[in-house]
Amino acid sequence: MTLKLIPYLFSAILYADSSDLINSNGVLSENKNIQMIVEIPAGTNKKIEYNSNNNTFEVNKINQKDRIIDFLPYPANYGFIDSTLMNKENGGDGDALDVLLISEALRTGTVVDIFPIGMLVMNDNNENDTKIIAIPVEKKLQIISVDSFKELKNNYPAILKIIQLWFLNYKEGNVIHFIRWDDEVSAKEEIDKWKVYKNQ
Repeated sequence: MTLKLIPYLFSAILYADSSDLINSNGVLSENKNIQMIVEIPAGTNKKIEYNSNNNTFEVNKINQKDRIIDFLPYPANYGFIDSTLMNKENGGDGDALDVLLISEALRTGTVVDIFPIGMLVMNDNNENDTKIIAIPVEKKLQIISVDSFKELKNNYPAILKIIQLWFLNYKEGNVIHFIRWDDEVSAKEEIDKWKVYKNQ
């Protein structure tokens, strides 16, 4: 099974039966696929984040107001790979590894098996910022037909342009620089690099 939904209540967006989501699901699913947790559904303009202190998904606040993306909404599902940590000592941003999943909108809290097809590398306010680009493993969830970064680049070049432009413009006040695109091999190496448990 490649898709499941973590129970939650929307408002506080609480987990029903989880004492610790982070590091509980792991990098790999029971089918040995890389899996991600969706925080922000495609088409959403609110910055929703997982709070590991109380196991909730919450809308990020700025000056006690919901953080609203003052740009186009998220072009794909956004979330993270559980049991990864881009620690600052090794040049990371201190968070789990981010993923942009190209598919129809999936609910906040969805855990889905993914296939990495590329990686966007940027610098955000002098910190390394890496986004894994992925498609769902499950065929019925796929909306584009690709198996590699080469196919994505050749068959859907506009997708790369849209994603790159979006990430360079969505975050008001931050200086973000594009560095490069990398392929699926580099994406998988990046995931391995930031695993909390190296035997996964």
